[in-house]
Amino acid sequence: MYRWCAPLLLLLATAVFAQTPLQNPPPIQKKSAAPKPLSPSEELQKTIEAAGNDRAALVRNLENFLEKYPQAAERPQIYRALVEACLQLNDTSKAASYAERLVSLTPEDMSITLLAIQLLEKTSDEAGLRRAVNYSSRVISYVENSGDSEKSPRVSPEQWANEKKRDESSLLLVRARLETKLHDKAGARKDAETSYSFSPNAAAAEKLGELDELDKNYSSAITNYARAFSLLDSSAKGEHRRELRQKLGNVWRLAHGSDAGLGNFLLATYDEISSGSAPKAKRNAAAKSPFEFVLRKAPSGDTYPLAAQKGKILVVNFWATWCGPCRALEPLYEKVATEFRDDPNVLFLAADCDEDETLVAPYLEEIKPRTTTVFADGLDDLFRVDAFPTVIVLDRSGKVSYRSDGFGDSSFVTELSSAVHHALGEPSSAATR
Repeated sequence: MYRWCAPLLLLLATAVFAQTPLQNPPPIQKKSAAPKPLSPSEELQKTIEAAGNDRAALVRNLENFLEKYPQAAERPQIYRALVEACLQLNDTSKAASYAERLVSLTPEDMSITLLAIQLLEKTSDEAGLRRAVNYSSRVISYVENSGDSEKSPRVSPEQWANEKKRDESSLLLVRARLETKLHDKAGARKDAETSYSFSPNAAAAEKLGELDELDKNYSSAITNYARAFSLLDSSAKGEHRRELRQKLGNVWRLAHGSDAGLGNFLLATYDEISSGSAPKAKRNAAAKSPFEFVLRKAPSGDTYPLAAQKGKILVVNFWATWCGPCRALEPLYEKVATEFRDDPNVLFLAADCDEDETLVAPYLEEIKPRTTTVFADGLDDLFRVDAFPTVIVLDRSGKVSYRSDGFGDSSFVTELSSAVHHALGEPSSAATR
């Protein structure tokens, strides 16, 4: 232990045996100075590195760091990392908790607020649902008070007004769904009615039908269910269409005793809904397989035939500018696209599904995606996309080998990467580690 003692004792012994005084003994070595303590930022980096690819370890390490440094400047980034890691660990409750902490630090970030709402709704905890209602009200107020100063100069005032109404309609419906779970039928009805008045939509009409049925107002329920059924477009899943048709049939029989007259009533409702609006000619209407589609690049409109990509693994992210979860998913999608960027056998596309295509250019200018962006041009109808974002993987023959509907999958990056490797006939990178 004391490395400097041995030579000193040897000199002492030599001096005694030689009967000579000890002169000028060697200097005693000093102990090395204590290492300089790490700064919080350096300690955070060390904490992250120590976890490696173990998400559970990352959560533990980051939580220990926050316990030691509760006011760390890096809290927003740490909370984001914890939300992502907890989702990958299927711990929705903890992910919601950290999402809420992030909302408190960055209340202006509406995409994080929307994610917190989505996570709280999944927990089904009454207190959490009430907080989700409050967050919904905050986002609705933000949209309502968005002034023209926030409007892109490339968007007309009319388009801006329509976009705000569409956003408000969607958000009101989210709040109505939360209020229904909290048994606040009056609040849910008011929000669903306002949502429908802003933008007639199947979801709002169906919600109103459900509330009417709970109140045993079968006549009004029939009208709303029929409107919802008439407003469903071709992208609606068959299961949803059958479920809605069953709801309509049930309340019709409760009111009339049989199905007699239901068909005529449904046709009349359809005529009422569609009156004054001739259907637009759809692009690629005759296409039966994905590689028959001729898409357009966004926002230029240049033609982009998928036939030229036949034989490749095709990965498509269906999104829209008004979709908050789409914005949250985009960097995760690009992360996987980056993994395969040097593989000529894989193509990643981002397919925009906006009705108003003028909204796309300013959106792309803002987020600057690296993935090739196209207009969906009916490809979303072919795959019956009814939730955004939806991500699909097509094998070399054009068949769906993987599909993810909506945002919130706890292991999106890992699953999508594995799905692409599988389509290529390769072991996933996760499996080979």
